[in-house]
Amino acid sequence: MNREKTEAGNLEHIVREILSLQNLDEIKEEVAGNAIFFADNGYFVEKILQSNGIERAKYYLDRLMDSVTSVKTNGVNDINLNRWMDYNDILTDSLWNFDKRDRSGNHLGWYWGNFVPQIPRQLILRYTRKSDWVLDPFMGSGTTLIECKMQGRNGMGIDLNMDIVTRAKERIDSQKSSEDVQMIVECADSTSSDFSQLTGKNDFTGFQLAILHPPYHDIIKFSGDSLDLSNTPDTVSFIASLRKVIMNSKLVLRPDGILAIVIGDKYSDSKLEPLGFLAMNAAMEEGLTLKSIVVKNYDSTRGKRNQENLWRYRSLAGGFYIFKHEYIFIFQNSAVKRIRKK
Repeated sequence: MNREKTEAGNLEHIVREILSLQNLDEIKEEVAGNAIFFADNGYFVEKILQSNGIERAKYYLDRLMDSVTSVKTNGVNDINLNRWMDYNDILTDSLWNFDKRDRSGNHLGWYWGNFVPQIPRQLILRYTRKSDWVLDPFMGSGTTLIECKMQGRNGMGIDLNMDIVTRAKERIDSQKSSEDVQMIVECADSTSSDFSQLTGKNDFTGFQLAILHPPYHDIIKFSGDSLDLSNTPDTVSFIASLRKVIMNSKLVLRPDGILAIVIGDKYSDSKLEPLGFLAMNAAMEEGLTLKSIVVKNYDSTRGKRNQENLWRYRSLAGGFYIFKHEYIFIFQNSAVKRIRKK
């Protein structure tokens, strides 16, 4: 076989030559001999070398050829499905375990109630493409928009608290990005705002992803504003207000856009208030299609830090279990399946 092409690193040529062989042992010998050039295709190389028949070996050779010569996506993200094995950093299981909060870029844990950057990162990578727009109607410290800049997405964040908006905007603006992206930060009420008008763009075509991380009712009081969801008088009022934000967000989603709600439950008056599932039902009643429920772990919160023994006692005395999780409910505006080849 012509080794000059091998030395030149022309993978497509190498694979085509191997495909022309009609002997399984010869195929395996050539694949093993060119293994250095297939360093990024180890999965297929292993499968070929393990094949017991020539048809199976050529099947994986075809897959290897696809991984070298073409791009296949589902149309809503930049993941090349022909090279799916390269995306070990993207989670596909429904239980997310994060050892610690990511502090890369401008991510800091200065704000009560903010969530770990890994959550918006996973959602952005799975459900958006470069230059898509992402909405965060409970912006807080700006975690989502910082992640948008890091991943090359446009973002709009909204929060009621002007002081928090000012501080978050400083962090967002100073975050570097390798892409030419836009960040819109507004102090407004997400229960009543027209998000499309806030973009200031007449040709705006919609958000591909909305990430809602509301207060978990009154567990943390974020402000003294009566419009703040953390100040709603009861669970019914809280869900009613959250429903308004869901409705407003849905109005500006693309037809196949994704809406994710990150939320936990609470205990009140010796009973469990299932905020997560109440929020899930509210979104479904507004016509959103539930795609997945993810459970995300957390070991401690700022409010419980250094109080593990106290909470263990309270748990034993009160007959309840200590929250170590929150939910990520993922909805689609409408179910559309798209596979694209380039």
